[in-house]
Amino acid sequence: AAPAMRETVKWTDADFVAAGEGRLPTGKALEEWSYGDLDAGFAAAALVLDETFVVQSTGHHPMETRSAMAYWQNGKLFIHASTQSLAQTRNNIARWVGIEPSDVMLICEYTGGGFGSKGGGAVSMSIPALLSRKTNTPVMMRITREEESYIGRARTNLSGRARVGFAKDGRITAVDLFIVADTGAYGPLGDHRSAGLAASLIYQPPAMRWRAVNVITNTPPRSQQRSPGPMQANGIMEPVITKAAKQLGIDQVQMRRMNSPEGKADFGPANPNGRRNHVTSAFVKQALDRGAALFNWDERKTRTGKRQGSKIRGIGVAVGPHGAGSVGFDSILTIRPDGRLYVQSAVGNLGTHSVMDLARVAAEVLDVPWEKTEIVWGDTGKHLPWTCPSVGSQTTHAMTRANYAGAMDARRKLQEIAARDLGGAPGDYEIGGERVYRRGSPGRGLSYAQAARRAIELGGKYDGHELPEDINVMTRESASALTGLGLMGVAKDNHPRDGVTYSFVIGFAEVEVDVETGQTTLVDFLAVGDVGTVVNPRSLLAQIKGGSCLGIAHALFQKSIVDPRYGVTLGDRFHYSKPLSILDIPATMRAEALDMADPETPVGARGVGEPPVGAGYGAVLNAIADAVGEDVFRRAPVTADIILMSLENGRRMHEPLRTHV
Repeated sequence: AAPAMRETVKWTDADFVAAGEGRLPTGKALEEWSYGDLDAGFAAAALVLDETFVVQSTGHHPMETRSAMAYWQNGKLFIHASTQSLAQTRNNIARWVGIEPSDVMLICEYTGGGFGSKGGGAVSMSIPALLSRKTNTPVMMRITREEESYIGRARTNLSGRARVGFAKDGRITAVDLFIVADTGAYGPLGDHRSAGLAASLIYQPPAMRWRAVNVITNTPPRSQQRSPGPMQANGIMEPVITKAAKQLGIDQVQMRRMNSPEGKADFGPANPNGRRNHVTSAFVKQALDRGAALFNWDERKTRTGKRQGSKIRGIGVAVGPHGAGSVGFDSILTIRPDGRLYVQSAVGNLGTHSVMDLARVAAEVLDVPWEKTEIVWGDTGKHLPWTCPSVGSQTTHAMTRANYAGAMDARRKLQEIAARDLGGAPGDYEIGGERVYRRGSPGRGLSYAQAARRAIELGGKYDGHELPEDINVMTRESASALTGLGLMGVAKDNHPRDGVTYSFVIGFAEVEVDVETGQTTLVDFLAVGDVGTVVNPRSLLAQIKGGSCLGIAHALFQKSIVDPRYGVTLGDRFHYSKPLSILDIPATMRAEALDMADPETPVGARGVGEPPVGAGYGAVLNAIADAVGEDVFRRAPVTADIILMSLENGRRMHEPLRTHV
């Protein structure tokens, strides 16, 4: 790809003077959009707040580093590597090494974490592949923890200034958001844009302006990290919302509820056609109500802000949004003469269960027992379909749709074969109990095993000899290799969708702060998801809790420390960028989901991986502010020294605009 265009921007002395002490200057911006009447929105406001917040960078630091092993056999590359998507990574490896994608056999049955940094693999995978070809021997490349901190990428840190107007009742009248994005050594990603869109969506201002500048720095390269943009938006915006709630005398939950999106809510700027984008659905108000009741919010409010010994408690709430679905991917499945259903899956296996769970859709559509469903996964040599990358919380939405399309294709073929052999029209036949049978006459039909054998006999479209025109070339190659094994369902997701798919998670946190040491302890946490239909309750709730933990860790511990002169990263081990441990989370940490279907997808499911990150981050920041005051900090993580120095001096003491400290 061509390098991003670079431009030198020089802010003036007047820009810095106008900003004032501790505020981000708002000089020339490189990107900008707006909608509504900003001046009128601020003129109508009863309260206008102007705050700056620094959201830190953090290394991805997955438990499994990006080690890889490669060898060549009969002109084909066999590579064992760690990736979040087999389908999306295969083509990248082929391009890096200079061969055809069909000559890449990528094996990755398990991935020990990626958090966005392994979405399409890593270019370092090409090193053992090229060395192996040169030496004609298998080559293993091991990446140490320290090396991972240099090449494993990091979150884009954003410094943001938010000017927000509020009516007396707490409704937001206008937002003016300015962001400076530190994009590391290689240039911008999209975090700054996603942050602007997220702020527009979750706070629903009638007028908004967004401006941004991307700055290249001598720091480790950036990549998308779980909730890239929306999490940072929570860090920049939430302190302003919480401060306004306190000054206006409005409950935190009610403040979010009155400004939250509902239904097919609009967000962002107008498109070239003059219309703004809208989401497929939003049930945020219902999630806030459910969470407030489960968390006993009103009861906990009576205990906050009261010192007991050296301890004081606070509670906080935040809405975490994120895009949660894509469309247009493929499915391959076969019903074989043994009567079993085989579903091909190129979804990355990151411990989220998606690689397995999303095949449940096919099993349910075809009424095949789960114990008779086989998932083929983890190796592109096993003939897998074109699949979405397991990033951006899109997998559940994208691949339930794709597997639904594939299963419906198989269902139609079952009905056609039955009608062909037993008479009548395909619509006269129903599916159930591993049989296709005449409506009103269950005894007149075929078992799936019989139908699979007939599909092989008939050939053509029934067993994969004829394939749809619109499927991806990878799917076509894979389906062709599976021809003749049974009745094949193969299809691209062409189901219509009105809107952009987003999911939301609401975080509720209670913290206890020791005002003599500055130490913060998370006492309780609850997250409620508005994520569409629940496919697997255990997997879903684990995702909500896990994503919340990443956000909580950003609020309390995790950060990137870089020497300002030499650009050397100093936080190259878990000790210096501490993730949450089992000792840091409350024993009562809970998660719930509304289980309300999204109307723009046939299964009703949306993605869940990233919305909890912003929910955990924002809720804990707000709880700390509730305990010790809204003006104690304007950067994260909120460490003990930040709290203690501010409390001892009666004012905020940390350097307001420094990053990587």
